[in-house]
Amino acid sequence: MEVVPAWAPAVGFTLLPHAGGFLGSTITKKEIPTWYQTLQKPSWCPPNWVFAPVWGTLYTSMGYSSYLVWKELGGFNEKSVVPLGLYAGQLALNWAWTPVFFGAHKMGWGLVTLLLTAGTATATAASWYNINRTAAYLMVPYLAWLTMASALNYRIWKDNPSKK
Repeated sequence: MEVVPAWAPAVGFTLLPHAGGFLGSTITKKEIPTWYQTLQKPSWCPPNWVFAPVWGTLYTSMGYSSYLVWKELGGFNEKSVVPLGLYAGQLALNWAWTPVFFGAHKMGWGLVTLLLTAGTATATAASWYNINRTAAYLMVPYLAWLTMASALNYRIWKDNPSKK
């Protein structure tokens, strides 16, 4: 008798990143009409409505990628410690950005958090490449978005030196 259906790990891994995104959105929703709206942003800043569907897509993609790696390596074991550990680290950093940037209004520390996230996500994708290339390639849009988000965070930080 099977205790966990075969599809459950795929769904669980795919949905896991959304947990932090959902919690972070409670902070973001409160800060957009008050603090964030007052910040000077570059002309190339995406409109606010773009962020939720983009992050939803990226979280789904990276979550499913982590499932592919987990499955390929036979679950949680010695072989999966580094590739899934890197993934967990970048996910924790990703989730930390919202409370730092939106919650604490620490734009400079937000940038540091994003750069650490991008570095760890790059290491994650690189470690996945020889395990499951599809998983590694599914991380590429996320890496591109982190690059844009880092540039945007930097520009907002530099253009709003007195905003706390």
